[in-house]
Amino acid sequence: MAEWLFLLLTIAASCAAVVTVTLLRQRRVGEDDDPSETPDVIEYMTMMIGVVYAIVLGLAIAGVWEGRSAADEWVRQEAQALYEVRERAQAYPAEARDSVRGDVDAYVRHTVTVEWPHMAEHGRTTERGELLFDRLRRNITEYDPRTAREAQTYQALMDQIALADEARIARDQGAEPTLPGVVWFGLVAGAAIAVGMVFALQIQRSGRELVLAGLFTALIAFLLFLVWYFDSPFTRGLEDPAEAFTTLFPRATGG
Repeated sequence: MAEWLFLLLTIAASCAAVVTVTLLRQRRVGEDDDPSETPDVIEYMTMMIGVVYAIVLGLAIAGVWEGRSAADEWVRQEAQALYEVRERAQAYPAEARDSVRGDVDAYVRHTVTVEWPHMAEHGRTTERGELLFDRLRRNITEYDPRTAREAQTYQALMDQIALADEARIARDQGAEPTLPGVVWFGLVAGAAIAVGMVFALQIQRSGRELVLAGLFTALIAFLLFLVWYFDSPFTRGLEDPAEAFTTLFPRATGG
């Protein structure tokens, strides 16, 4: 909710700034000024800047959206793999089965209640989560199958724990924003130039021109917000990042 409030305030401030600058600029323009005398080269440059910036902004949005989709898939893979581990441990004797399931529940509980807020604040997973996952993996790998059925289950558990480990590593690597600072500098600078070129066209104080300038500014502000929102998918881009865990493990997560 706070993100969308920030978006509305940003759009309102941007539009207000453009309209204010336009009105103040018009007060300084002399009566002999003719806006129709804008050189053709300025119109051409404005068009080219708009096209180039639109391409760059579109690529940025596509990139962060792809990262958001990948993050969603990694979370689903990790939760599903852990769920398979917990369910397939049914083939083990009671003591080994309960030990594996206890480790899975402890890891899932820590991931949902502790690690996810930590990722949102610090941009990385926790050492405790790594220790819990290592304990689960060691518990599985050190078990000595005694029957053919247990041997098949052992291999299946090893495959699933490998998938969960792969997803956890991807989650750790994707906890920080994906776009580097230089890209953000280009996006913000490009937005300032694109909006600034509106004044190069010598817009007047007519209601139609002010509305168009405000809508143009609001559109750019909204698109930049989308890039920022999806740039960190594990902390902002997913509606409920831990939904896969809470759905498959309602008891472990308190659901």
